[in-house]
Amino acid sequence: MKIKKGDKVIVISGQDKGKSGKVVRAFPKDEKVIVEGVNIKKRHQRANAKRQKGQVVDRTMPLHVSNVMIEDPKTGKPTRIIAKRVDGAYIRTTKKSGTKI
Repeated sequence: MKIKKGDKVIVISGQDKGKSGKVVRAFPKDEKVIVEGVNIKKRHQRANAKRQKGQVVDRTMPLHVSNVMIEDPKTGKPTRIIAKRVDGAYIRTTKKSGTKI
């Protein structure tokens, strides 16, 4: 999976198409990511104490990695990622502008 925590991404398909945000959490095994402010769903929360009432809470739900792309730092448009090997270490760069991520 080429997208990691902290990357700035743009949603390219689904109900939130066109929205952008920062990756809060990545799940490599499931190939999913959580992007802040994107794919918000309402979930019912049960009362768990005598003084706390049950309520409806907004939660950001995971998106599949194929539905997001990295935002190019120069242009602000979605781009692919290349992993180049420089001095024995892999460096992630953008395909369009070639800038490091």
